[in-house]
Amino acid sequence: MVRVLIADKLSPKAAEIFEERGVEVDTKIGLSPEELIAVIGEYDGLAVRSATKATADVLEAGGKLRVIGRAGIGVDNIDLAAATQRGVVVMNTPYGNAITTAEHAIALIFASARMIPAADRSTQDGKWEKSKFMGAELTGKTLGVVGCGNIGSIVAERGLGLKMRVIAYDPFLSQDRADDLGVEKVELDELLRRADVITLHVPLTDQTRGIIDKAAMAQMKQGARLINCARGGLVVEADLKEALESGHLASAALDVFEVEPARDNPLFGTPNLVCTPHLGASTSEAQEKVALQVAEQMADYLTNGAVSNALNMPSLTAEDAKRLGPYMTLAEQLGSFAGQLTQTGLKKMKIEYEGHAAELNCRPMTQAALAALLRPMLDAVNMVNAPVIARERDIDVEEVKHERDSDYQTLIRVTVETERQSRDVAGTLFGGSKPRLVEIKGISMEAQLSSHMLYIANRDRPGVIGGLGNICARHDINIASFHLGRAELGGNAIALLEIDQAMDAGALAEVRALPQVTQATPLQF
Repeated sequence: MVRVLIADKLSPKAAEIFEERGVEVDTKIGLSPEELIAVIGEYDGLAVRSATKATADVLEAGGKLRVIGRAGIGVDNIDLAAATQRGVVVMNTPYGNAITTAEHAIALIFASARMIPAADRSTQDGKWEKSKFMGAELTGKTLGVVGCGNIGSIVAERGLGLKMRVIAYDPFLSQDRADDLGVEKVELDELLRRADVITLHVPLTDQTRGIIDKAAMAQMKQGARLINCARGGLVVEADLKEALESGHLASAALDVFEVEPARDNPLFGTPNLVCTPHLGASTSEAQEKVALQVAEQMADYLTNGAVSNALNMPSLTAEDAKRLGPYMTLAEQLGSFAGQLTQTGLKKMKIEYEGHAAELNCRPMTQAALAALLRPMLDAVNMVNAPVIARERDIDVEEVKHERDSDYQTLIRVTVETERQSRDVAGTLFGGSKPRLVEIKGISMEAQLSSHMLYIANRDRPGVIGGLGNICARHDINIASFHLGRAELGGNAIALLEIDQAMDAGALAEVRALPQVTQATPLQF
């Protein structure tokens, strides 16, 4: 039975969803790294929030692990590269807490502009320092949104609702999307110069780490305000402290820090600073949503292969998984066929789609073919890590969709280039669901692939078929089907035999010794 470990506190309904889908679930909260490593090998899935760290050591110990689900957006606590290398799908829930986090950013903008936390402390201490807390209006001010994705776009909409002018920097923001949101798309330098309030909504990557440093703050307006509800590493905290103490920035509000939990941070005590303990997603509504979403996504993947919100694999809905099933089987068989015949270094795989196949979501099919191609040469290859392995070995992968007419309603062709030659194999679906091989190396041949096959390349001369039959008879090997094809009379020919059991080494050596045979390779599917 498929098993999942819930390692962080989630809504009890998450466990109910797993159980309803036929997934056995254990909840073990607060495991130490050593305890997690000791038990993770028993599970197919791991559900976490931000406390549990899915490190490379944890992934290495998780021999059965197929999926890690993060109830939330950020996956800083998951070694994504190690997970991908080991073929583990990593999912998050990017939409469940988007509204909650956006609302917290707006709350911090207000708290910063009106100095609400400091005013609250002063008032409750019995002081009445009305003149001390002179705030600033937001109406008419310019809000700069750095990162205009799920959360940033909601913040932008709320800013417009507050009658602010909104400018946005996001390399992936199209002009059409900016127009739909009603924001002005600008470069980062311009945003820093123009914005009265700057709010960050980008992931923490090598490109964004320290994006708001001393140089960036120097570009900001005198009296600008900085809000960060995204990731702590985006802001260089020492530089922020200096900008606040000098008065260059009027205020800053942080929900995230470079090191969390932030119990001792150099910023604490800095004037005009508002801090909250990573509360962006901390509403009962959001926590319920992300817990249910991650359980549904993980259960779908473990039970029917559907992939949602994965960071290292193309999405594949349950409907797509069902519809693409026969096509993916065909792509996998073609890749496996080419891979088992490959004897020298791979340089490139090209996969072409025609007819109905070209109208579908082809990325899962391409990755299925690539994984099957690599599997005969490498261990532990699957759809998740196949693209990474190909890049590491400088194997080019090309995907082509054709709109041209085809002899078949659907056709998939896999072409493999090695150090010595190029080989292609093509297949189709009979009746929309039955994979069939229809071409090998440009030679037409119709065959159904099965558990034990023998591929023969030979010169088109009399006697080859008889020789094969005699060898199989002597070794008591029954031939279930025999498929033949040739390029031209007297030229190159191929034979594909379906046999009832694997051919032993002695029989295979005899086949290879036949005068006209140039290659004899056993295949398994």
